[in-house]
Amino acid sequence: MKVLLVNGSPHKNGCTYTALAAAGAELQKEVIAADNFWIGNKPLTGCIGCGWCMKNGRCHYDDTVNEFLDLAKDYDGFIFGAPVHFASAAASMIAFMDRVFFVDQFAGLHRFMFKPGAAVVSARRAGTTAALEELNKYLLYAQMPVVSSRYWNMVHGQTPDDVLKDEEGMQIMRVLGRNMAWMLKTIEAGRQAGIRIPEQEARISTNFIRPEQT
Repeated sequence: MKVLLVNGSPHKNGCTYTALAAAGAELQKEVIAADNFWIGNKPLTGCIGCGWCMKNGRCHYDDTVNEFLDLAKDYDGFIFGAPVHFASAAASMIAFMDRVFFVDQFAGLHRFMFKPGAAVVSARRAGTTAALEELNKYLLYAQMPVVSSRYWNMVHGQTPDDVLKDEEGMQIMRVLGRNMAWMLKTIEAGRQAGIRIPEQEARISTNFIRPEQT
């Protein structure tokens, strides 16, 4: 089994990486591979709603989004990490997530469905709960079992050394790694026992605009 740790910070080895690494270390103790994926620090455009991916199964902008989607099919779980910028997840990470999950859903890839996922955020001081909620919405949309820890998945500090001194935050990451391992093993045991994934219905998409009644 393999988990992909997605670093949504413009700093490859910064605070977000430090948090993800702590969770990854626990996964490795459980004999589960934990690989790193950095979205990079080059500008990432958001989704422009062009619909190109629906026909081609890939995003029109050929950058780390497509690279990640190519890798995702081979992984059993995901932990998405991002720093907090102005009480929100970093803009580049939101652009990345928008496009990844749009392609996955509307191009019919479904590379995340029923695979455990978790979100992790890092901040100097505040904005963590808002950013965590923001990232969790992607997981919920894709029918991913959301893995929790014993508190909200966050660390605090301005530098990686600060984060390592956040004893509660580091414990949260360790518990998260162990909980992810347990979830993966539980799902695998269910699969071996013949338990099937839930039956899927055809998608119903509605809006609130209705013609006027005459």
